[in-house]
Amino acid sequence: MSDTISKDTKRAVIYCRVSTADQSCDRQIRDLTAFAKRAGYTLVAPPYIEKASGMKADRKERRKIMAQAQGRHIDTVLVTELSRWGRSTIDLLNSVEELASYRVSLVAQTGLSFDMATPNGKLMLRLMAGISEFERDLISERIKSGLEAAVARGSKLGKPKGNKTDDMHREAVLELRKAGFAIRPIASKLKIGKDTVSRIIQSAAS
Repeated sequence: MSDTISKDTKRAVIYCRVSTADQSCDRQIRDLTAFAKRAGYTLVAPPYIEKASGMKADRKERRKIMAQAQGRHIDTVLVTELSRWGRSTIDLLNSVEELASYRVSLVAQTGLSFDMATPNGKLMLRLMAGISEFERDLISERIKSGLEAAVARGSKLGKPKGNKTDDMHREAVLELRKAGFAIRPIASKLKIGKDTVSRIIQSAAS
């Protein structure tokens, strides 16, 4: 990493993620470091290493990168694949749009990238927005159908006593979570408490 950064330098950081604590990011770091050198990026920080499931919403290292982007300290985030960065199409789109608002690009070594400095990157963002909206509609339709089926079977929506709430809403909660929805919107959509949503998510991650 260079100590002197010119105005024309493409300042980049590497983001690596593995699903469990016993897995290593060494391969991702090695490949992305070589990729950055070939592509002319200057790495301005040590690699950000995340050890978290793809379902996990709270990613500490990714939050650090977003803070770097907001402070305009970087121009590009490098990943091996987009799935390392985004939990779902919706989550990927939301985070890419936030990065774009700071004029920061997300570039994947595999070639599928959101480089906001290029027409292709901007086109990819527009295409992803359309796909994300379609995915959101499909999820809402599945949730609605599932809730209607539950009512038809005699289940009562809301806040039943005991632990039945978790079982009744587990599938819907995890489906929405996988799609990138936060805890509060999930609770509001399903008319259940935030604690219930958090408990279901934590149970699935353990």
